Amino acid sequence: MAMLDDLEKDTVNLAANYDETRSEPQVLPAKFPNLLCNGSMGIAVGMATKIPPHNLREIAQGLNALIDNPDISVDELMEYVKAPDFPTGGVIYGMSGVRQAYRTGRGTVQVRARAEVETQSNGRERIVVTEIPFLVNKSTLLERIAELVRSKVIDGISNIRDESGRKGLRIVFDIKKEAYAEVVLNQLYQHSMLQNTFGIMLLAIVSSRPELNTLKDMLRHYVDHRHEVILRRTRFELGKAAARAHILEALRIALDNIDEVIRIIRASKNPEAARDSLMEAFDLSETQSQAILSMPLQRLTSLEHEKIVIEYRSVVEQIEELTGILTNRDRQLTIIKDEIADVNQRFGDDRRTELVYSADEFDMESLIANEDMVVTISRAGYIKRMSPRAYRVQQRGGRGITGMKTRDEDLVEHLFIASSHAYLLFLTTEGKCHWLKVYRIPEGDRTSRGRPVVNLLQLGPEDTIAAVVPVAEFDADHFLFTATRNGVVKRTVLSAYQNVRRDGIIALNILEGDQLIGAAITDGKRDIGMVTSNGYMMRFAEEEVRPVGRVATGVKGMDLRQSDHVVAMVIVDDDDSLLTICEYGYGKRTAQHCYPAKHRGGLGVIDIKANARNGRVVDCKAVKDGDEIMVITQRGIVIRMPVSDVSQVGRNTQGVRVINLDDGDQVIAMTRVDAQEEEIIEAAEEASEPLAIDKDTEDSASSLANAEADSEITDPVVDPDIGTETENGELEE
Repeated sequence: MAMLDDLEKDTVNLAANYDETRSEPQVLPAKFPNLLCNGSMGIAVGMATKIPPHNLREIAQGLNALIDNPDISVDELMEYVKAPDFPTGGVIYGMSGVRQAYRTGRGTVQVRARAEVETQSNGRERIVVTEIPFLVNKSTLLERIAELVRSKVIDGISNIRDESGRKGLRIVFDIKKEAYAEVVLNQLYQHSMLQNTFGIMLLAIVSSRPELNTLKDMLRHYVDHRHEVILRRTRFELGKAAARAHILEALRIALDNIDEVIRIIRASKNPEAARDSLMEAFDLSETQSQAILSMPLQRLTSLEHEKIVIEYRSVVEQIEELTGILTNRDRQLTIIKDEIADVNQRFGDDRRTELVYSADEFDMESLIANEDMVVTISRAGYIKRMSPRAYRVQQRGGRGITGMKTRDEDLVEHLFIASSHAYLLFLTTEGKCHWLKVYRIPEGDRTSRGRPVVNLLQLGPEDTIAAVVPVAEFDADHFLFTATRNGVVKRTVLSAYQNVRRDGIIALNILEGDQLIGAAITDGKRDIGMVTSNGYMMRFAEEEVRPVGRVATGVKGMDLRQSDHVVAMVIVDDDDSLLTICEYGYGKRTAQHCYPAKHRGGLGVIDIKANARNGRVVDCKAVKDGDEIMVITQRGIVIRMPVSDVSQVGRNTQGVRVINLDDGDQVIAMTRVDAQEEEIIEAAEEASEPLAIDKDTEDSASSLANAEADSEITDPVVDPDIGTETENGELEE
């Protein structure tokens, strides 16, 4: 009945039933939080839901905490909502799956039967099971265990008895004299449904659309629903009170002027005339006039008159109360909390399912400092991490220092910065995705070669890493945006990449002759820039690329001229600059607002002159004035320098020398060091304390583009609509 309370007060929308003969509520008012407390399971076309039941008292505490602090995190909510609470009891073994489900909407929970080992008077042991996992059929369970005993998969059980009765479930396993009960119990957990996996999928219909929710989302939707119910109920009650006050006002007028009312009624030919005369005489509405005519004679007594006055005052007070509720959100939330407390008082009970932390859940991250690390990957597949302090800051045009020892045929291909606690998404040339925690990458010194990536990831024999992106959390509010050498782009929701298998998952479908050159995390509302080897830049809105599935190919982001290809993808921000570097060590910095936004699929505009002096474009980054950059060459030379050392010039220029190169050496990659990160690092060094950075470093850790340099040099193509920029910054037609 708590689900139906206030249904008659216009609290929810009604719709026609299947044959349109009746109206039925689209949702119930649901004073009881049924979806989370009782759970739900269902399978539809292309989707399914499996919401476990929860303890009402814990849900009530979580709802109150969310109302008091709308910005509360999922981890903080888990201090109140511990885990699912199954009606059959049992033991939830391990909390990692619960945390994942509450944070992302998907997860698996290991549920074990409640079992105890008892020693009988004859010294023999037996296992007594009093609770089994949720949704496990007892008969099927016993049949399966008996089959395992007969086939010798489980050895050590001499007899199985079902002693269940009015007092509850009780299954007894007699243990052989030479066997150990604990060993047999572990075998039962391993091979039978005494330990079962419950897959959680928090999928629900939200505003007529299926939506995967976190724990906070589920609680928030319930609070929003109850808030709407209370508003509609209050408006309904206010309307009824106002209508009653309207009638009572008329009755008061009639009783105060009873002689005149009687005279008008007696002088009228019919009820309609009497009604019209009363309306004209006392300025009444038709409803009020009709109420006077319908008033019985007994209400003319003084006692009845007093009752009408008292009722009118009460209705006026009720109207003031209801109006105050509608204009005060705090009072509305207080009503929600009071009703939750009432439901909790009526139906709440103690938790039935016990929580046990698995020994496998020892959190290694708690022993590892959360600091930024420089990660390098060579073309031959060697990877390492090291502190940014290993590189000293130099001035523009310096020679740099050796950043990584490589074999003669090897070279450094990827260099970026990421938090030690972040995930690294490895996107390969075959379109697969692998992920790895940064702290699991072996740490090396500045000159060490590192460890082969194949020892850390299960890559195919012909598969190589094309892009690497750090990810702090796999949520549904961000996207993985990718770009290929041939100008194909794709946008996919980030949560689609959270469940990575040991051998990887398909990240995108790459066409023959194409390869991935860049990837980044976006919020769906950014501008994307694509820079080509011939010095062209194409800028377009990310919203022009509609989100697609994980295995899709994508759409054309930029049309390419002959013998040109995309070398870099950047997230455009008009407050930033665009720093471009060419293979012969020359580069330049230009304000990003200088690049006009076009529609997706265009040819772009000139970014830098890719002539014989500069060579072709190698890489391009979005930078701020306080940032620093690291430039790495084919021979492993690294230079770290302030961005301000590179002059900010116009768009169509040649640039300045960024790094002096030895004969035969070429620039292959560049990365950005965020100014805010550098301030944190310097502050930690001055305080002589361990570095602990608790922030999202995705923006500063964009993956590097394909680093292979192209030896062919072509003259720059001048766009006739742009002209050529002179030394003083003016444009020549």
